[in-house]
Amino acid sequence: MTTPATLHVPELADEPGFVHGFSTVAVGSVGLKHAPDPAPVLAARRAFAHTLDLDGAELTTVGSVHGADVARVDKPGGSVDDVDALVTDQLGVTLFATYADCYPIVLWDPEKRVAGLVHAGWRGTSAGVASGAAAFMRKEYGCHFIRAGIGPGICARCYEVGEDVAGKFDARFISPGAGGKWLLDLAAANTAQLEAAGVKAVYDIGMCTKESYLFPSHRRHPDGKRFGAIVALR
Repeated sequence: MTTPATLHVPELADEPGFVHGFSTVAVGSVGLKHAPDPAPVLAARRAFAHTLDLDGAELTTVGSVHGADVARVDKPGGSVDDVDALVTDQLGVTLFATYADCYPIVLWDPEKRVAGLVHAGWRGTSAGVASGAAAFMRKEYGCHFIRAGIGPGICARCYEVGEDVAGKFDARFISPGAGGKWLLDLAAANTAQLEAAGVKAVYDIGMCTKESYLFPSHRRHPDGKRFGAIVALR
C-alpha cells in the first residue's frame, strides 16, 4: 500500500478556489527549526507544494508562538513570527505552518473568498486562537459563511496533560487518565470554539498524529520532525 503524500479534509477537498492539504511522512519532514541540514527540508516543502499543484509557490509561514494572534497576509513570502494564524484573500499567497501533535485548522469563506490557517496547540487553544481567527475574518473581510476543517493532531485518547494544563479547560474536554494525569480533547475544544464564533460548519479529519505513522508526533518520537499544512486560493 502506497503512503499518500498529502491528505485533505474530505468535505473541503473539492471547494472551487480553495486549496489545502496536510503533508505526510512520504514527503519528509518540513520543519526547519530542528533540522541538521536545511536542504532536505526545503526539498520536502517543494514536494509538498507540488502535490497541491503549487509549484514555485513562495510560502508565507505561521510563526507558531503558541498564542492567539492573527495576521492578514496580502503579499507572499517570509515568516510572520509572532502569530499562530494567518488569513488572506489574495491569489498567489500560500499560507504554511508546521506541526507535530498540535492541530492545523483551515478556514474558508466561499462567499468572500477568504482563507485562513491556524496552529492550535493547548496554549493556543486555551487562548482562543481558532475563534480569534474566525472573528478576525469577520471583522477584516466581512466573512459570514466560514467553514472550518480540523486536520491531524494528537487525539483525546493519547494527549495526557497535568493538572495545570487540564485546569485551563472546560470539564467537558477533560477526562481522567492514568497515574493522576488527565486526557485533553483539543479537537473538541477547538470545534466548540469555532461553533461559538459563528462558523457555519466544522469538519474533523479525525486522525491522531500519535496513533498514525503517517505523521511525525512529538509525543511518540520527539525528533524534531514536522508535517506541514498549506492553504491557498486558486
